[in-house]
Amino acid sequence: MDKPRPCGCKGKRTCLSCEGEYGLQHDDISDIQREKSYVFCPWCQKAWPGWDMDLYRHHPNHEGQPIDYSGIFIQMDWLSEEEEMSLIKGMDEMPWDISQSGRRKQNFGPKCNFKKRKMKLGDFNGFPAFSKFVQDKFKEVPILEGYLTIEQCSLEYDPSKGASIDKHIDDCWVWGERIITVNLLSDSVLTMTPYRGEEWRYNLPLVSTYDRVLDDCGVVMNNQIKAIGKGEKIMDNISGQDCTRRSGPADVVVRIPMPRRSLLVIYGSPRYDWEHRVLREDVHDRRLCLAYREFTPPFLPGGKQFSESEIVLQTGNNFWDHLQT
Repeated sequence: MDKPRPCGCKGKRTCLSCEGEYGLQHDDISDIQREKSYVFCPWCQKAWPGWDMDLYRHHPNHEGQPIDYSGIFIQMDWLSEEEEMSLIKGMDEMPWDISQSGRRKQNFGPKCNFKKRKMKLGDFNGFPAFSKFVQDKFKEVPILEGYLTIEQCSLEYDPSKGASIDKHIDDCWVWGERIITVNLLSDSVLTMTPYRGEEWRYNLPLVSTYDRVLDDCGVVMNNQIKAIGKGEKIMDNISGQDCTRRSGPADVVVRIPMPRRSLLVIYGSPRYDWEHRVLREDVHDRRLCLAYREFTPPFLPGGKQFSESEIVLQTGNNFWDHLQT
C-alpha cells in the first residue's frame, strides 16, 4: 500500500491502526535467526549468546562463548532522574508530528534530499533550550570530542500503537560516523543485523572517502575532529581511511541494550556494516529518545563542502524558548 495513511505510515511500514483498518501484515523479524543472537554487555564490551536484554545484567557471570563487537559505547545512568524529567516535560510541551510505524517525532535540523544529495536550511532555526544541557554534556564524554550537533530528533514509541522502526542504516552522505541516542522513560533494545543489500544504498560508497573518526577502541583519531574539539586551526585531511571494518561474524544478530537514561553511541563497523532497528516486541512502555547527528568530514570546518554547511553549523548554535514560539 504505497499511498500515505492517516496514521503516518506508507509503503510496507505499518502500525496497529493501519493493520486493523486495511488488513495489513506487520513482519519485522522474518530475517532474524534468534538461535544466532547475542546480547552486548556494556561493561565487558563483548556480545554473549542469547536474546533477552536482561542478559547483560548478569555481568560478570555470563554464560557461553562471546564474540567481539567493537563500535558500541554505552554509558549507563548518563542522565539523572531530574534531567530526564525536565526533558520529557519540555518535549510534551511542544507539538508532536505523526511519523511512520506508530511513532511520533519532533525534528530539528536541515532539510536533506539524500538521493539528490541536496541540503538546505529550510525552517531549521536551532534547538529548544530545554535540551541544551544534553549537548553541553557531550563535551564531558571523550568519545564525543569535537561533536557538532546539526540534527536533534525527539522520537516517541508507544506500545499501544505498535511502534517500531524498520531496519536501516542512517544516510552516509551528510550524517557522520557517530550516531547518538539518549534513551528516556523506559528500557528498550537496538537490534543489529549485517547489511546484505545493494552497495549503493544509504550513500554507502562515500564512506571509503572519509577518514575514520574513532578507532576500534573509541579513541578519536581524526585530526580534523581533534582540531574542532580543541578549537585549533583546522586542516583539510580528507584522505579516505577505510571506515568499514566488519565487527563480529556476518551471520548473527546482535542486541544492544538501551537502558533508561543511558547514552548510546554507534560508530565504525556497526554504523556502516550493520542495519539497526527497534522491534515492536521491545517496546513495552512509552519510550522517548533523543537522536543526534553530526556532519560527515567534507561538511565540517576545513572540509571541501564546508561552504554548503556553514550556515547550518552556525544555526546549530541557537537555542530558543519553546514556550515562546
